[in-house]
Amino acid sequence: MKTFTQVSVIGAGSWGTALANLMAAHAEQVTLIARSADMATAINETRHNPKYLKGLELAENVRSSIDLGETVNSQVIVFAVPTSAIRNTANLLRERSISTAPILVSVSKGIERGSGLRMTEVIQEVLPDNPVAVLSGPNHAEEVAMNLPTCTVIGCADTELGTSLRELFSAATFRSYSSEDLIGIEWGGAMKNIYAIAAGLVSGLELGDNAMAALTTRALAEMTRLGTAFGAQPQTFSGLSGVGDLMTTCYSHHSRNHRIGLALAKGLSVDQACEQLGMVAEGVRNTQSIYEQAQLKGIEVPLMHAVYSVLYKGISPEKAIQALFTRELKPE
Repeated sequence: MKTFTQVSVIGAGSWGTALANLMAAHAEQVTLIARSADMATAINETRHNPKYLKGLELAENVRSSIDLGETVNSQVIVFAVPTSAIRNTANLLRERSISTAPILVSVSKGIERGSGLRMTEVIQEVLPDNPVAVLSGPNHAEEVAMNLPTCTVIGCADTELGTSLRELFSAATFRSYSSEDLIGIEWGGAMKNIYAIAAGLVSGLELGDNAMAALTTRALAEMTRLGTAFGAQPQTFSGLSGVGDLMTTCYSHHSRNHRIGLALAKGLSVDQACEQLGMVAEGVRNTQSIYEQAQLKGIEVPLMHAVYSVLYKGISPEKAIQALFTRELKPE
């Protein structure tokens, strides 16, 4: 089994910061790439991220920088940036003559608009000679930082590498599993954000527990139907990156996408909801990119259509939900 001494995380947001600290228990040096020099300096001097997870004291072997070039000698490079920045980040690494040795791990959940590519596919299109992997699951950074127990799944086509990464991303309260189904893991992680917005709408409109249970149940069916159309294994959606992540993000107050739905239910516009959140909610962009892919495949996705109509067609949450309940009746 391979061990890793030098690892890097690109993106010093909540998730990137939590994962950098997690890997510090196994690696000799962890480099955390921040967007601003002020943030990098604060991390190095205070051992705290001044903006995200402020209560988390970072291990001494976590060092921050703004220089992407400092990652190129790492054995593992984690992409913890918004999905819209994945391609540009990969291009910047290529410009710095990254070797083919580092394993490139995506922890960003989304589908690229237009191309329909998963994040590991985007990375591999730019850096085709590097092995890629994905980490996904019901993992709110806030709870990981507090050492509350959780599980995750690491997708990698190379079983041996997947096993090694499983060890790197592990702790007493962070249990990692491995899988070869990158397609299912990534589609599940991307789609659940859309249904979390729907869950926020249900909560904000005070439609009750029955409605929430119906939503999450039918969302899982919809995720499985669309994901398998793109080549995913259906059983993956019964796992951590499917039903596990779906439940967490639909029910948790930590969920950014759930909070977007709550804001929309209160009458805020999409722009106002995003501005109020102050962070990237991947479900907003991915509703558009994934809905377009569903249309191209001819896959029926009524829940996704409802969220899309609220976000991009100006339909009120009440009317979108009414349209769902007045659809033609059919077998489950």
